[in-house]
Amino acid sequence: MKIDTMLQGDSIEILKTFPDSFLHAIISDIPYGIGLDDWDVLHNNTNSAYGGSSPAQSLGGGLFKRRGKPLNGWSYADKNISREYQEWCASWSPDWLRVLKPGASCFVFAGRRYAHRCIAALEDSGFTFREMLAWEKDIAPHRAQRLSAVYERRGDSYNAAKWEGWRLGNPAPVFEPILWFQKPYRTGGTIADNVIDCGLGAWNEHALENYNARDDNCSNIIRVQSSGRDKGLHAAQKPLKLMELLVSLVTIEGQTVLDPFAGSGTTCIAARNLGRHYIGIDIDEKNIRTANERLNAPFQHEIAL
Repeated sequence: MKIDTMLQGDSIEILKTFPDSFLHAIISDIPYGIGLDDWDVLHNNTNSAYGGSSPAQSLGGGLFKRRGKPLNGWSYADKNISREYQEWCASWSPDWLRVLKPGASCFVFAGRRYAHRCIAALEDSGFTFREMLAWEKDIAPHRAQRLSAVYERRGDSYNAAKWEGWRLGNPAPVFEPILWFQKPYRTGGTIADNVIDCGLGAWNEHALENYNARDDNCSNIIRVQSSGRDKGLHAAQKPLKLMELLVSLVTIEGQTVLDPFAGSGTTCIAARNLGRHYIGIDIDEKNIRTANERLNAPFQHEIAL
């Protein structure tokens, strides 16, 4: 199996060709199933209202090309979106488990709305759910509409005054969950034994000390800010320093990291920067070109390790 490469295609099918117990970590910002774009629609909902537009969306600055549904849903198909997302996660999670070495970690960025479905799918496949990290972002869109404004447009001054200070929608999403899973270590031993046998199972506190901007830098809350270079290549692009933190948290030099939903290649660049091998997979040819261009460009560390 070739390493230090980007592969174009459906990772669900490509991973079936990977050997067992081959990789030391999987780190991936998977689709969240919330309708961010066409590639993020992972259900069979044919309700014509899904993907429609709203006045609030027109003010959103292009954050969502598609529009999600109200949490209560309008039809049975709407309510099925969450369950179908779990089924989608279950379609690839057994191969993720298979290709990892014993004790290897798997970090999954998952949307807050369906993170529980991802957890259930990976647990059912045999992973241990180890922890939920919270990435505290430096900026987050806040588009919860004022309820009083709705009544004002209706000319209902009584309810506008009564419900002043109340909003429709969610608070500003200033944290993003990072789900931490682990493949069970070898039967008959301990995690410490597994570290000796496979180089996997523990975590490196220096990674948090070096990258985390919080004072309590060994907590499960991570503050890593984006730079100008962390934007503009993909709708869901993550900061390079954040991905370097995750890579260095659970792997050592010479080990191999996989990103099955590689996007613009940030995980692979982080692995390359830190002396790890990488394999990236993405179904979009443009993303593969972008990732290869970034991987072929010179790099300079911002963190002294």
